[in-house]
Amino acid sequence: MNRFKPTIWIRATLLAVPVLAMQVAVTQLQISTELRPLSAAFAQEGAKKPERETRRTPALRNAVYEKLSEAQVAAEAKDLGTAKAILDELIATSGSKALNSYELANVYNLYAFIQYSKEDYAGALRSYEKVVSQPDIPLAMEINTRFTIAQLYFVQEQWQKGIDALLKWFAMTETPNANAYILLAQGYYQVKDYDKALTNVNKAIQMQKDAGKIPKEQWYNLARFLYFEKNDVNNTVATLEELLKYYPKKDYWVQISHMYGEQNKTSQQLAAMETAYVQSMLDKGTEQVTMAYLYLNADVPYKAAKVMDKGLGDDTIEGKSKNWELTGNAWRQAQELDKAIPAMEEAASKSSNGELYARLGNIYLDNDDFNKAISAINKGLSRGGIKRPDTARLVLGMAYFNTEQYDKAREAFIAAGRDERSETYAKQWIGYMDSELARQQALQDEGRALEEELQNIPETHLGSDGVDEVDAEAEAEAETEAEDASAAQAEEAEAETEQQAEG
Repeated sequence: MNRFKPTIWIRATLLAVPVLAMQVAVTQLQISTELRPLSAAFAQEGAKKPERETRRTPALRNAVYEKLSEAQVAAEAKDLGTAKAILDELIATSGSKALNSYELANVYNLYAFIQYSKEDYAGALRSYEKVVSQPDIPLAMEINTRFTIAQLYFVQEQWQKGIDALLKWFAMTETPNANAYILLAQGYYQVKDYDKALTNVNKAIQMQKDAGKIPKEQWYNLARFLYFEKNDVNNTVATLEELLKYYPKKDYWVQISHMYGEQNKTSQQLAAMETAYVQSMLDKGTEQVTMAYLYLNADVPYKAAKVMDKGLGDDTIEGKSKNWELTGNAWRQAQELDKAIPAMEEAASKSSNGELYARLGNIYLDNDDFNKAISAINKGLSRGGIKRPDTARLVLGMAYFNTEQYDKAREAFIAAGRDERSETYAKQWIGYMDSELARQQALQDEGRALEEELQNIPETHLGSDGVDEVDAEAEAEAETEAEDASAAQAEEAEAETEQQAEG
């Protein structure tokens, strides 16, 4: 039996997930760019660990603070025009040279928020770059802004710039979290540096585990994809096993089934797919057909046929010729010919060539339905496209032979024998047919001879008691002869006795 290996759409399935990568980045960006109160920078500085450098940050003057607070309130109310007008006025009134570095940093930070809210990512990037270009701003403010800059580069698909910006952020922060490693992994994935991408995503996953948390599903998916791209089947399987432990979804059962197939673990391959099937997860016809093939590969044709029957019955499996053929073959292997025949009839009727009619004829022959076998094979031969017409003609000859159409059987066997692959079998069948015909002829001759012999026996008459008179006379004569013989023997014995006595 040909083993089924659905390698084409396995790859498509396994490549489908990393589109989630940038969705994660955007979500994080939206969180990190929320507008914070102006006092937040001071609160963060007070809460953070001792810094690696000392900065003398200029003071935020009251007049500037009040204008910034007014702009912030407008921005939080989604009145972005008013917020921008206040900032423009602040710059125009005081002049950028009149504002100190910390005041300018806060102005540009608000500008960046307004631009980001309008989806002007390029403008927001320019404003954020101006924030970090100011000297002596609070370290916490610079660290947060550099992370946002990296995210914005990723949003604009400037992957290498995003990586570079994120590496600057890593160099400054003392406690990078798992999300940061994931973002960096996504950047490396986009520039196809899969080794570095794997290093960072695995770091994030391990950090979550060490913290007693379940790693996010998207993280495992990125790792699984990267392993698959590197043709690392074993680690792809291990990652899928982790996914199924925490996120037991259909897609992962299907994918791991295929990957077990890549490892030649046929029993696990079947078990994984069957787990999804019995939970009614396989709602696509192609998945159900795969399930049927796996059952056939495991020599469980009855279950394969049941899967196909159910899918064809509820229209989840497309009712095309190939699927009906699979159903018929499964039922035939399960020795259920009464169910195989209707399926193969459906398959043959939907087929464009004669191959399936030839196979159907073979099933009819197995079921001793010789006339239907003759009809199906002749239809197949007339349509053409039969892979082994010589074999079909052998079957046709057998069907003719069993219906005692010996001349047509001989023609079919002779035609089959013209192909050297069937020459020997054709000769054997012709020889067998000739011997059978000779045997039948001998029986007929013997029967005619016996009939003639019976016709030559003299006519007999029955007496009143129903006994044949000729036979009765013969029996009387025989009895008389026997009596005469006995008397003669008695006389001889008596004579011998007398002689002995005289002596």
